[in-house]
Amino acid sequence: MLFPLLLLGLIAVVVLWVIGLYNGLVGLRNQVANAWKQIDVQLKRRHDLIPNLVNTVRGMMKFEQDTLERVMQARAKAVSAVGVNAKGQAEGELTQTLGRLFAVMEAYPEFKSNQNAMQLQEELASTENKISFARQFYNDLVMRFNTAQQSFPANLFAASMGFKPAEFLEITEADRAVPTVDLSTGTPVAPAAQAS
Repeated sequence: MLFPLLLLGLIAVVVLWVIGLYNGLVGLRNQVANAWKQIDVQLKRRHDLIPNLVNTVRGMMKFEQDTLERVMQARAKAVSAVGVNAKGQAEGELTQTLGRLFAVMEAYPEFKSNQNAMQLQEELASTENKISFARQFYNDLVMRFNTAQQSFPANLFAASMGFKPAEFLEITEADRAVPTVDLSTGTPVAPAAQAS
C-alpha cells in the first residue's frame, strides 16, 4: 500500500518539476523576445534620426555627398535586414558609416555653429549608447536562456518541448577594427591602409 503512494508522489514531483521547467523556459524565451524588441525600438529611433541629420548637413557638405549616400545606403540595408545575425551585421555597417560621417563633420567648422546638426548628433550618440546597453542586456538574457536549456537535466526535455537556443548578437570583424581619423583632412583611415 505504501509503494503505490510513494510512486504516485514521485510521479507528481516529476510532473511538477517538468511544469516548472517548461514555465521557466517560456519566461526566459519571452524575456529574450522582449529584449530584442527593445533593441528594435532603439534601432527604429536611430533609423528615424539619420535622414534628419543627413538632410541637415547635406547643404554644408557639398564635397562629401559620397559619405552621405553611404550612410543612407547602410541605413536602408539595416532597416530591411531580417534575423538576429543579419540585423547585427547590417547595424554594424551602419555604425561604421555613421562614425565616418561624424569624423567628416568634425572637419567642418560650420557644423559646430549649426545647433540642429549638433542636437541631432547628440541624439544619435545617446541612441547609440542605449542600443549598446540593450544589446548587452539581450546577450545576457540569451546566455541565461541557453544555459537553462543546456543544463542537466533540462537538456533532456527542452528540445522535446520545442525550445531552441537563441542567437547571440555578435559584432563583425569590421566592427572590431578601430578606425583612425586623419585630423588634417577629417577622413577616416581604414585599418588595412594604416598598416601599409
